[in-house]
Amino acid sequence: MRILVINSGSSSIKYKFFKMPKGRVISYGAIEHIGEKGSKVKDHHQGLEIILSRINHQIDVVGHRLVHGAEEFKRPVSINNLVIRKIRQCCAIAPLHNPANLAGVLACRRLLPGIKQVAVFDTAFHQTLPDYAYTYGLPYAYYKRLGIRKYGFHGTSHEYVASEAARALKRPLERLKIITCHLGNGCSIAAVVKGRSIDTSMGFTPLEGLVMGTRCGDIDPALVTYLMRKKRLNIYQMDDILNKGSGLKGVSGISNDMRVLESKARRQDKRVKLAINVFVYRIKKYIGAYLAIMAGADALVFTGGIGENQKRIREKICQGLFSHLKKKPKVLVIPTDEEMMIARQTYKLVKAD
Repeated sequence: MRILVINSGSSSIKYKFFKMPKGRVISYGAIEHIGEKGSKVKDHHQGLEIILSRINHQIDVVGHRLVHGAEEFKRPVSINNLVIRKIRQCCAIAPLHNPANLAGVLACRRLLPGIKQVAVFDTAFHQTLPDYAYTYGLPYAYYKRLGIRKYGFHGTSHEYVASEAARALKRPLERLKIITCHLGNGCSIAAVVKGRSIDTSMGFTPLEGLVMGTRCGDIDPALVTYLMRKKRLNIYQMDDILNKGSGLKGVSGISNDMRVLESKARRQDKRVKLAINVFVYRIKKYIGAYLAIMAGADALVFTGGIGENQKRIREKICQGLFSHLKKKPKVLVIPTDEEMMIARQTYKLVKAD
């Protein structure tokens, strides 16, 4: 079965073309700068036309990455008109991601009529969180009426590296307790017990949790209203600060790129060193919390751009982390492959159908 996996962003489309079930990659690539000034690619429809011309093979199924499925989508689904309407409803709580993901779906429907399409949701893996882990200490009516709760993200990545960790340890996933750390420009951690996510650091949006490239992560929520009053900010300016002007970039005042910051830190730049220390400290706190709720772990897995490539950061995180434990987790570095996971889940759904 030939499966095209599409990851459609606001100005880009990444793709991988697989021969399943072996998982052989036939081709891969990306179209970037879609709709930007001076770009020859005006929209996702045109971008997908270019991708299809590159592939030049019969496509059996298309698997799409969708960021937010709320509580509506707990597993991959075949895309139809009803599913599209429900994805549109989720756009209100993921305005930066779902509209772009949906643009790829709609472009594929027009260009590949009759070809089965499957949606795989980042939030689906975390739908196994218990209610006490996903419920916020807000009036319960906000959850019931507005769906306000912890959802978690990077689910496809966490699920993939957890399964690969089991393979590396040569043990059944259903018998393992694993902490997975997806560290890149966006960062999240998940506690995975018997292959099921029981907690994760990101929340209602990807802003909650760890300090990230440009996102602040956990802060006192009263700071938002305080800063808005003090600096006379509107909601759009405040949102921009929290999502695009904070994190490593905001603390260091230089960059959100850990490679740049590490080189500056070696030159004794104090603010850069502080940014790295804040980043590492927050990760250690979350790992410690998950070790507590899981009563230990069999493995700690690093993935993502920083997790896979920044050895010094991994060493800082692990320094003294397990000194109090009799049984120390195995520390693994596993490159993530979200497209492969989407292809596997798409294949599984189609075969079941």
